[in-house]
Amino acid sequence: MASLSKGYVQVYTGNGKGKTTAALGLAVRAAGNGMKVFIAQFIKGREYSEIKALERFSNNIHLRQYGRGCFIDRCPDARDVSLAGQGLKEIKLIMAQGQYHVIILDEINIAIHLKLVELQDVIGLIKDKPLETELILTGRFAPQALMKEADLVTEMKEIKHYYQQGILARAGIEK
Repeated sequence: MASLSKGYVQVYTGNGKGKTTAALGLAVRAAGNGMKVFIAQFIKGREYSEIKALERFSNNIHLRQYGRGCFIDRCPDARDVSLAGQGLKEIKLIMAQGQYHVIILDEINIAIHLKLVELQDVIGLIKDKPLETELILTGRFAPQALMKEADLVTEMKEIKHYYQQGILARAGIEK
């Protein structure tokens, strides 16, 4: 099985499309190289097309959701905070076990922004990361303090989007 000599911390942020897609592309690439990947999706709590696709890589990619869905029609509540907190605790244990080469915290930046998890707890995860583990953090509104801890930061910037013309999310493309 392939392994990393040193793992880095990557942040994908910004208001443009593609943060989760970039992280999932990295997951597939790592799995293709024989690496084990754990994906923790914060906030998300329903089946998306990517979940169905990743089932085909179930020997190498494991995905768990720590949410009840997005907050388009409601504000987060105590249940959302509890799920996100449970996710962070599980990630800490999973990371300490060292069985995954790549760990992706999808939408963790939004979870921080909405105060579902504490910034210092996520920075603590970064500091406790085993040397050989690659850690990917996605979502809009990445805090400066988090980006400072990262080795790579990519900002997706929206220039133009067909949502502005009333086009809804399409199966297989945006959802």
